[in-house]
Amino acid sequence: MRLTMFRADMSATDRVVPPSGHTANLTVLTSAAMAFLAVFALALSLASGRLADRWSEALARSATIRISAPPEQIEAQTKAVLDALSTTPGVESYRALDDAEMKKLLDPWFGPDLPVDSLPLPKLVELTETAQGMDTEGLRLRLAAEAPGAVLDDHTRWRRPLVAAAGRLRFLGWLSMILIGGAMAGMITLAAQAALAANGQVIRTLRLVGARDAFIAQAFVRRFTLRGLTGAAAGTVVAMIAIALLPATDEAGGFLTGLGFTGWGWLWPLFIPPLAALVAFGATRHAAFRMLKEVR
Repeated sequence: MRLTMFRADMSATDRVVPPSGHTANLTVLTSAAMAFLAVFALALSLASGRLADRWSEALARSATIRISAPPEQIEAQTKAVLDALSTTPGVESYRALDDAEMKKLLDPWFGPDLPVDSLPLPKLVELTETAQGMDTEGLRLRLAAEAPGAVLDDHTRWRRPLVAAAGRLRFLGWLSMILIGGAMAGMITLAAQAALAANGQVIRTLRLVGARDAFIAQAFVRRFTLRGLTGAAAGTVVAMIAIALLPATDEAGGFLTGLGFTGWGWLWPLFIPPLAALVAFGATRHAAFRMLKEVR
């Protein structure tokens, strides 16, 4: 009995709403395109969150001491800094960078042919704090007394702007998803209105034989919801394949190569087709009842 009723409803849908045509193609293509963009916006948001956590974690417990002094005092002040760090509570590890490491740090800016040995470069000492942390101000005062050329940098001025920038990228990603959903709703509304206007005579005939507006609206809502779901599913699959084909972070480096999903994060795009169907349902229902009031 239920199967018969379902077939009857689908038959009524096919008669009221044309199964093909420009409105059908527009709805499916719009849903696919918006879902494709939504997957990339979601990937941007998740990647920005991971980037903010990685930057914060990488810089939170690290610090650098720069020793700028005359060449004849560099070694003495470096030893004084290392001795101070060896007795400072909260310092987990420390070491002075050699010339090869200094050259590697400067290669991205000055190239591999930089004559490090002939340049009066400062000496760098990197240190890592324990989970409890160290007394930064106390260490600065001690360095000022024992090694006047040493300057402590706890990376706070670097960490905060980087984390804030990643947070803004994450916000832009979620905002993009909201705008994409709004654009999809607008396009589906226009398609539904066009279909209703094109079938005005059919709607009038249905009313003459006793069909209610709720039945007519249901026919349009069902059709356009299925179109939205189908298009969004196709766009989501294509976007997930495209993201999976992006270069890995360890192959190319940089932020954009980290754009994607990891682990259970690959399940998040699967929520986009149902959400697109809900958007199509709401947009079509609103458009249908609004247009039915105008078709008399």
